[in-house]
Amino acid sequence: MSTLQTLDRGLRVLELLAESPAGLSITALSDALEVHKAVTYRLVATLEARGLVRRGGEGRVALGGGVMALAAQFEPQFRAAAAPLLRDLARQTRAAAFMSVAQGDSCVAILVEDADQGVLRVGYRLGSRHPLTRGASGQAILAGRAPRPDEPEAVTRARAQGFAATRGELQTGAVGVASPVLTPQMAERPLEPCVGVVAMADLDIAAAAPAVQDCAAALRRLLAPETAQTAGG
Repeated sequence: MSTLQTLDRGLRVLELLAESPAGLSITALSDALEVHKAVTYRLVATLEARGLVRRGGEGRVALGGGVMALAAQFEPQFRAAAAPLLRDLARQTRAAAFMSVAQGDSCVAILVEDADQGVLRVGYRLGSRHPLTRGASGQAILAGRAPRPDEPEAVTRARAQGFAATRGELQTGAVGVASPVLTPQMAERPLEPCVGVVAMADLDIAAAAPAVQDCAAALRRLLAPETAQTAGG
């Protein structure tokens, strides 16, 4: 399938700027794109007219507010596409399935699907919030980031095995298993989700973990189809 070169270059500009919070000069963009500066100026002007980039001090180009507007529209669509995957996960594990995202230093549940049967109800509901350093979901999100020398041992372990598991950290008697949707090898995304299950019972972690990881891989394909295969999904 043939591609549109100009569109491809414009999208590449957005990718480059997403990787450079301080912005890039026209020269730096031209070098990365391997095109003449005049071409880069036209690309930037077109994106700027749509609010997707902005030019700041010293002529540096950075992402514009239009990108945030697009990201805000993406989250509801992503939740809608994820809902049937979570329902399948809940049925398969007979536990409440959830998808949570990072918001600052907190982990927030944005989608919850209860199991039809088999487990006691868990107080993990839509909008539930807790620190990223606690619970399987928070640890899973941190495991999806690049390693840090000061990170908790549980996060390092979760990154190595592909899932986090906790007992009673957020609610007495609750057992949780969660996997990151993103991986450290992937480019930064507007959302940092994880997916998992939680039950007020002796959840079989060994059985639940593969199902949770499979669901995370399916969500990864929705969120980043161009990198899902190389990221292990």
